[in-house]
Amino acid sequence: MVRDRLKSGRNTKGTVTMKQYLLSVHMVDGQSQRPPEQTQQAYQDVDALNAELKAAGSWVFAGGLYPPDTATVVRVSDGDVITTDGPFAETKEQLGGFWVIEADDLDGALAWAAKATRACGEAVEVRPFQEMPQD
Repeated sequence: MVRDRLKSGRNTKGTVTMKQYLLSVHMVDGQSQRPPEQTQQAYQDVDALNAELKAAGSWVFAGGLYPPDTATVVRVSDGDVITTDGPFAETKEQLGGFWVIEADDLDGALAWAAKATRACGEAVEVRPFQEMPQD
C-alpha cells in the first residue's frame, strides 16, 4: 500500500505531489582509497549531476561528510546528556554524503539515484521522507 502510493506519486487525497527523497551515499570504512584522478573525476561528475538536478527543479540540498571517526554522538542517559567520540553505529558501512531531492514518484527518485551512483562511484540508497499529515 505505502509502496504503491510512493510509486504513484499520489497523496491520500489522490492528488499528484512532488515528494522529497533522501539519496544517501554509502561508503565502506577501511576500503582502499581511489587514485587521485578518479576522485577528481567523481567530484566533477557529482558537480555535473548537481547542476542537472538544479536545472530540473529537483535539487533541495546535498552535502558530503567527513569520515566517521570525526563524528560525535550525543544521547540522553538517565536524564544526563552524554557525548562520545566516533560513529554511532559500529559498522564498516557508513554514510559518506547525501542528496535531498524532489521527484514525482519513487521511479523518478530511482532514476536520479542511478545517475548519482554513476557520478560518485558508491552505492546510493533511496528513502522517501515521511509525509506530514494534512490539517
